[in-house]
Amino acid sequence: MSENQKYKLLFKDRIGIVFDITKLMLEHKLNIISMEVEQRDGFARISLEIEEGHSYKSSEILELFSSLPGIDSQSELKRLPQEKREKWFRTLFDGMSEGIVSVNSKGIINTANSVACHILNTPYESLVNTYVAEITPKNNLLMECMQKRIPVNRRKSAVTSTGRVDFYGSAKPILDSQGEFVGAVLLMKDLQEVKAMVDAVMTPIDFKFDDFIGESPAIQNLITFAKRIAELDTIVSITGESGTGKELFARAIHFESGRPGPFIPINCAALPEQLIESELFGYIDGAFTGAKKKGKPGLFEAAHNGTIFLDEIGDMPPGPQAKILRVLQEGCVRRIGGVEEIPVNARVITATNKNLTDMVASGDFREDLFYRINVLNIQIPPLRERNSDITLMAGIFLNRFNRKLEKKEQTISSSGQEKLLAYSWPGNVRELQNVIERASIFSNSNEISADSIHIKAGQQTTCGQQCKTIPVTIQNGSSLKELTGNYEAKILLDTLNTNSSIRKAACKLGISHTALLKKIQKHKLSNKNKFTSWEQAGAAG
Repeated sequence: MSENQKYKLLFKDRIGIVFDITKLMLEHKLNIISMEVEQRDGFARISLEIEEGHSYKSSEILELFSSLPGIDSQSELKRLPQEKREKWFRTLFDGMSEGIVSVNSKGIINTANSVACHILNTPYESLVNTYVAEITPKNNLLMECMQKRIPVNRRKSAVTSTGRVDFYGSAKPILDSQGEFVGAVLLMKDLQEVKAMVDAVMTPIDFKFDDFIGESPAIQNLITFAKRIAELDTIVSITGESGTGKELFARAIHFESGRPGPFIPINCAALPEQLIESELFGYIDGAFTGAKKKGKPGLFEAAHNGTIFLDEIGDMPPGPQAKILRVLQEGCVRRIGGVEEIPVNARVITATNKNLTDMVASGDFREDLFYRINVLNIQIPPLRERNSDITLMAGIFLNRFNRKLEKKEQTISSSGQEKLLAYSWPGNVRELQNVIERASIFSNSNEISADSIHIKAGQQTTCGQQCKTIPVTIQNGSSLKELTGNYEAKILLDTLNTNSSIRKAACKLGISHTALLKKIQKHKLSNKNKFTSWEQAGAAG
C-alpha cells in the first residue's frame, strides 16, 4: 500500500517560493496535501506532502525540485513538523494524571487522552468523532455544560473492565475571542488520587537541618552536635527564648534519626490541666463521663517508633509531671481507668523557654523529672547573639514573601540593614520574619528603606538603661582600663542583683550565660545575700 510522499526543501529566502512550487506541481499534475513554511536566518524551510496515486518515483520528484530557482537542498521526510508536534502534544496529553475530553459546538468529541479512555472504558478510536451523548447518556456533564453554557462540577462513577471508577468531573465551556461558544472540555480526576493528594497536603512537611538559615558558628556548632545525637534514643532537652525555632530543631532531629514513626508535637501550656492526662496517656471504656465507648489511645502510644515533642514542659502541672517521669523510666503507659501496662517506644524531646533550675529551686518543677530530661541539652542562642545571621535571614525571608505576594524582587537598603542589626529582637526569628513580611507588603519600592521597617521603640540597644544611670567614681591616677573595668563590674552587679538567676541576667545584658560566668570570675564578684559567690552560683546552674 503506497503512502503520501513528504519532502523538505531549503531555499535562500525570497518572494515567490510558494508560487513556484505550486506551479511546478500543477505542471506535473501532482496534488499538494499540505505545505508548511518556516523563515529563519535568511532561509526558507518548506515541508511538503504530496498525495499518492502518481507515477513519479521519489528520485524523479527530487530532480524536479532541483530545477526551482534559489533552492539550496531537497530531501525526503519521514514525518512532517506538524506530525512531530502532534505526537509531542499527544504524549504530553496522555501523560497527564487527569482524564480530558473535549467536544466542538455540535457535541462531537474531538479530543480524548488515555486516562479518559480508561475511565470511560472506551478506546480512543470509538471516542473521537462520536456524538458525546452516545458515550455517556446518563447525567452527562459535557451535555449539561453545552446546554447551559456554564461550568458543571460533580462526583461521578464509571464502570470499566477492571471495576467501578469513582472520579470528580469538572466541565467548562470554551469561548472564542468574540465570546462565542465553540465547545466544552471535561476534566476527570480519580477520587483515589484526590484522596492521596489531600493526605499529602495534610501531612506535615519534614524539616531538615539543611533547612536552617544561619552561618554563625553558634548555630552551626549546634547543628553538628544535634546530628551526632539524632540517632540515639536518649532524651533531648531544647532550651531557648520564644521564637528561636525549638520545634523546628526537634523536627530536624526526628528527621535525622530515621525513626519510621510520626513526629507528634504537644504544647503542654495549651492543654487544659484536666485533659492533659487523657491526651497523653489515653483512657479505657467508661473511665469517666463522656469517654468514648471503646476508649482512646494516648499521644505516647500514637508516637510509637517515632518522636513525641513536649513543648513548654515547664508549664506542665505537677500531677502529669509524675506520670511522665514514670513513662520515661518504665517505657510503658497505663491508660486512665486501666490496669494494663502498654509498652511504648517513642523518642522524647522536650523544650522550654523557662529556667527549669530556678523552677526546681522554687518547687514548681519536679527535681527528679528535671534530671531525667536534662541528659542532652541543646540551647538555641537568641537572634541578638547571631548578628551575622540577621541580614542573611532577612534577605531569604524577603525573597520568600516577594514570591508569595507576586512582587518584583526587593532588596534591603544599607540603612535598613543597620536598623535590623541595631535591634535586640526579643521575639527572635519569629519577630524578624513578621517584620520583613510587613515591610514587603507595605513597601512599593524595589529597595526597602529603614522607614519601611517597623520595629518596637525602646529596643535599639542591648545594654539596658543601667549603662547610663550607674555612677562611676573617678580616682586620681586611675587608668582607662581600670575605669572601664570598674564600670563593667558595677553594671554586672546591678543586673545580677535585680534578676533571679544568672541566665536571666545574661539575657538582660544580651550576652551568653557562659560569657557572663567568665566576667563574674574575672571581676571576682560575690553576693552574700543570695550565694557565697556568683561563681559558685553559676557552677550550680
